[in-house]
Amino acid sequence: MKRILIILVAIAAAIAGSAALAQSYPAKPVRLIVPFPPGGNTDVLGRLMAQKLSEALGQQFFVENRAGGAGTVGADAAAKAPADGYTIFFGTTGALSSAPALQPKLSYDPVKSFAPISLLAGAPVVVTVSSAMPVNSLKEFIEYAKARPGKLTYGSAGVGHFLHIAGEAFNAAAGVQLFHVPYKGVNQALVDMLAGRLDVMIDTIVIYAPHVQAGKLKALAVGQGKRLSRMPDIPTTAEAGLPGFEFAAYFGLLAPAGTPGDIVQRLNTEVVKALGAPDVIDSLGKMGLEPYPTTTEQYAAQIADDLAKWKKLVSQIGIKLE
Repeated sequence: MKRILIILVAIAAAIAGSAALAQSYPAKPVRLIVPFPPGGNTDVLGRLMAQKLSEALGQQFFVENRAGGAGTVGADAAAKAPADGYTIFFGTTGALSSAPALQPKLSYDPVKSFAPISLLAGAPVVVTVSSAMPVNSLKEFIEYAKARPGKLTYGSAGVGHFLHIAGEAFNAAAGVQLFHVPYKGVNQALVDMLAGRLDVMIDTIVIYAPHVQAGKLKALAVGQGKRLSRMPDIPTTAEAGLPGFEFAAYFGLLAPAGTPGDIVQRLNTEVVKALGAPDVIDSLGKMGLEPYPTTTEQYAAQIADDLAKWKKLVSQIGIKLE
């Protein structure tokens, strides 16, 4: 009985200590690792979430950009960080799904190395071309590309990034040969698109939308079964003559594996609240994103399912590291 009583007291103390830790968290600034350079899709959304968490929790959540390796450099840094709640990671499809599917020997495991907090948002890819290109529809672009095998370029945020694999899937589906140009982040790709040095991006519309609306870029098709609510003039890939070509990017927040569950849950609660705020919904809509608040368990399941799908896709396409 005495031994049982000691165990019960220890459990109660641990529970009380965990609750106190969550209530006092955060006691200092929190680092949010964004695995791409400033100015890109992930950076824009990452800074929005950092701002909202700072307001909600009374401590600064600051963005640290750790670019490279299609998001894997930042993911590795986050996975190795202390599991104390003071480092969190902005997870992307590239870092958690496509890159691990293409590079199974990465230094981190997207399922085991992190404690998922919540999915944030998602968006389908949009086939966007330079305004200098003499095409005005996806069908015209495919015909134009077929007449110039290997001469038109598409960009990505690095070898193994989901845009890299999406581009190769587009090549296979459309029967074209676009040449892959990897960047450290999509912001530089956008600069080259606007300058006419890059021909096409198969990416979410986030940072391209203002330039499409200004007539500096042309959005030819959206890779999902329905049109974008904020940009309904862009046809779906099925409507544009390429049925079955559908890709989406997902963004979420994670902590290093082993981070106290109460801290992870507190972060989840605040993230879900933020994603339901009208100003956040409006900001996401303007970027072509839809909010996807989840439980920690739902996000963990989504990561595992997405990884399995990308592994299957990589195998089907036969894509290899360049």
